[in-house]
Amino acid sequence: MTLKKLFPSLAFILLTAFNSPAHAAPAAFASGSYRQILANNANKPFMLVVWSINCPSCLKDMELLSSIHKIKPELKMIMLAADEPSATEQIQQILEKNQLAEIENWAYADDNTQKLQFEIDPKWYGELPRTYFFDKAHQRTGVSGVLSKEDYDEMFAKILK
Repeated sequence: MTLKKLFPSLAFILLTAFNSPAHAAPAAFASGSYRQILANNANKPFMLVVWSINCPSCLKDMELLSSIHKIKPELKMIMLAADEPSATEQIQQILEKNQLAEIENWAYADDNTQKLQFEIDPKWYGELPRTYFFDKAHQRTGVSGVLSKEDYDEMFAKILK
């Protein structure tokens, strides 16, 4: 095949590769990552959503989280997948499907999930979904279970004042 015939195919492949929305894989959440998240968001309110690919309630909540992100893009939302490190591809697919792959995402990078949970909140026993709302002074409120739009709005009013 001549270069003249090969060039259009190569150009198409390159354009497709550069125009496709490639999102970075979630950052590795290991010991010390929670402190890093707090430091990176100093003096800023934010929401940390802990979820799992094996949590039906978490997956149902994704659509609402996506709509909240679209309505309030100024509110920092961080997603943390509490799954084994081998689940990264599934995590990424769920985030992309729900248009949440472009926000800050983390995934457990250590099989010792209890240690990671303890670093986040010593009073948390691992129930999911678990959402933490931080005001700008990083006073936090942790809520287990599915939240309604009204619940989110109430918490946003508290942390954004």
